[in-house]
Amino acid sequence: MNYQKILFEIEEELKDFPNNGKIATYIPELSKVNPDKFGGYLYCVNGTHSSFGDAEERFSIQSISKTFGLSLAMLLKGDELWKRIDVEPSGSSYNSLYQLERENGIPRNPFINSGALVITDILLSEYDHPKDEILKFVRKISGVESIDFDESVAESEKLHGHRNAALAHLMKAFGNIHNDINTILDIYFYQCSLAMSCGELAKTFMLYANEGKILETNEEIMPPIKIQRINALMQTCGFYDEAGEFAFRVGLPGKSGVGGGIVAIHPEKYSAVVWSPKLNEKGNSLLGMEALERLTKKTGFSIF
Repeated sequence: MNYQKILFEIEEELKDFPNNGKIATYIPELSKVNPDKFGGYLYCVNGTHSSFGDAEERFSIQSISKTFGLSLAMLLKGDELWKRIDVEPSGSSYNSLYQLERENGIPRNPFINSGALVITDILLSEYDHPKDEILKFVRKISGVESIDFDESVAESEKLHGHRNAALAHLMKAFGNIHNDINTILDIYFYQCSLAMSCGELAKTFMLYANEGKILETNEEIMPPIKIQRINALMQTCGFYDEAGEFAFRVGLPGKSGVGGGIVAIHPEKYSAVVWSPKLNEKGNSLLGMEALERLTKKTGFSIF
């Protein structure tokens, strides 16, 4: 399969695509990003890779980072984790207070904001320095030591993260948050601020395409059963209340972020990342969704 040819075809086809999405502005620092940025990267299990556009420019990965926090929590807590978080699609906004209250402070899944805050609470209980552990994990599975948090994005989120604070306080009232809320929020905002390129993300997510092993060294970081469960959660919950649409159009497990990035993996085949900052009404990259749909159509590969 000539993936480079396919990626160039997609890039060319989408030059005149009506990208009428809107860049995220509720985190002011994200509103400074050039809305016309567009790049993609595909990393294969055979070690080859292909790319186009702004694939090497770092951006704020936002909720894509929730996959890393979840991975650490699953390694630490095993099945005990699911006593505090469910594994069902939300069908509601990713920051819904109504759904959380109706369900007695148990988040619907670990990829909505309330679920990620519970994950952060668990990491804070288990680690002395959770931010360091998150960075260590990402750097190890990516092989890139220069990956870091974006301080300006983290600080911007802190100043405007009132709804996340409300979610944390509501769960605290239900007994599902155990640590200091301000500390939890600080860790969570820093995690979301991780800055990575399409190429770095594609290489990192090979862990989830390669049965829990680092591709270059074959070192097992996570057992295959945990990778299967993370992939299942990405398939059913990775796009908030648009997970069904992504499954229908693209047919791959994946995770999006309001920074405009989308990562999708085909187990035992490849990891693909697209970045375009303009978002649709559900908060997912409009051009990214279109590009990945064309990728699976042109290759004929999906998990279905």
